[in-house]
Formats: sequence, structure tokens, C-alpha cells
Amino acid sequence: MPAKTETNLAYAFAAESKASVRNAAFAQKAEIEGYSQIARLFRAVSEAESVHARRYLMLMRGRIGSTEENLETAFQNEIKANVEEYPNLIKDAAAEGHTGAQRAFSQARDVESFHAKLYKKAINDMVAERETEYYVCQVCGYISEDEAPDSCPICGAVREKFKQMT
Repeated sequence: MPAKTETNLAYAFAAESKASVRNAAFAQKAEIEGYSQIARLFRAVSEAESVHARRYLMLMRGRIGSTEENLETAFQNEIKANVEEYPNLIKDAAAEGHTGAQRAFSQARDVESFHAKLYKKAINDMVAERETEYYVCQVCGYISEDEAPDSCPICGAVREKFKQMT
């Protein structure tokens, strides 16, 4: 694939991914404010942006491999975020006195290490053909296996803040 096209696909993937998440957040806010029709529109656009992002990702050379390769890639990405990226983000937020961002970055860093462990375990579970239920904290992103905890070990959110993944 030509280098410029590869670069443009990566750019478009990132932009569409961001747009999808942003519109999902807009939908949540509209729902809270009682605008269910607008929330539906934001969710629809969010899903459309996800379709675009997945399409670009599929076109990008070498980005999606076998499930086992994808688990290894995901594991390595979590380790990199935990060790290389989040420490700098935390340091910068602390230097600027932005405690909210510092806390969010610190919690995300801590969650990334759990994600890495889940990916490693999933590789073994795949071989053993074991099934696991997952519950995601909607505050910090912590993932619990088999059942939601009474409170999140990262941010302290209550059990009701966990979403079961189907």
C-alpha cells in the first residue's frame, strides 16, 4: 500500500474513532437532559462513525491478525500505555496542577495493567476453551471477571456502575 494512503487511513481511523466516542458521550448527556430523540441521533451517528473506523482499520495493512496475534498486540499496547505513555501524562498534569486529569490518567494507567493481565489470561483461556463474563466500570474502565465487585478497586464506584458485556 502506498505510504500516503497508509498514513491517511491511520489518520481517518483515529478521527472516526474519536468522533464515535465523542458522539456516544453527547448521547449520554442528551439522555440525562431528557432529549431522547437527540440522544438516539447521537448514538446513530456514533455507530456510523464506528463503521467508518472499522472499515479503515480493516484496510490498514497488518493491523488485524489472527485472534491469538490480536491478543498479543493488545497485551503489548496495554504494557506500552502503562509504562511509556501514562507516566508522562500524569507528570504533566501534576506539573500544571490539574488534579482531575492527574487522577483520571492515574486510574487509567492502573486499569491498563489489569487489561494486560486479562489479555494474557484470555490467551490461556482460549486454548483451554474457558468462558468468562466481563463487567466494565463505567467510571474508570476497570474490568472485573465473572461478576461485578461491590466497589471498583480502582475508583471506588459502586456495583451498579458496572456494565455487563455480552
